[in-house]
Amino acid sequence: MTRIPERNLSPRIDADRPSPPPHGSEREVLTTHLDWHRTTFEAKCAGLAAEPLSRRAVPPSTLSLHGLIRHLAGGERWWLRIRFAGEEVPMLHYSDDDPDQDFEDLSGDPVEALARWRAEVERSREITAASSLDDLGADAVHGGPTQLRVILVKLIGEYARHNGHADLLRERIDGATGY
Repeated sequence: MTRIPERNLSPRIDADRPSPPPHGSEREVLTTHLDWHRTTFEAKCAGLAAEPLSRRAVPPSTLSLHGLIRHLAGGERWWLRIRFAGEEVPMLHYSDDDPDQDFEDLSGDPVEALARWRAEVERSREITAASSLDDLGADAVHGGPTQLRVILVKLIGEYARHNGHADLLRERIDGATGY
């Protein structure tokens, strides 16, 4: 009989988050799944100081948790505040001259970036709560108005994709795995 050697178990990240319901209204399903992904992402960043948050831990990729924080804050702002609600606020970490600055330019404090992301998430929740899933966004410039339900599905996909990236980054930074 071959004996499998014992190995050190990685520390686990266990987020305090309720599971999305197995059934419910369309709004409840969409918003709870999006919040589940947001909580998952925040758990991947929890407990890390500035340097590890900014570390590009999976070379040759330039991805870092700090870059993902900036990117997801920008996505919340872009889809819900600018495209849907029509708020006249500047883009975060993006310009036509430097479209990848959210990942490439890691100047600034990642802890402050995390606070900005939380504020963008909170504003997104307010906009979503005040709107019908059938409502069309105010943006007629960037491909036309988009229905709120479509935006929520886009954000769920964006978080799901980047949570996979965050999972790999966090494991490389300190060995932590889990949610």
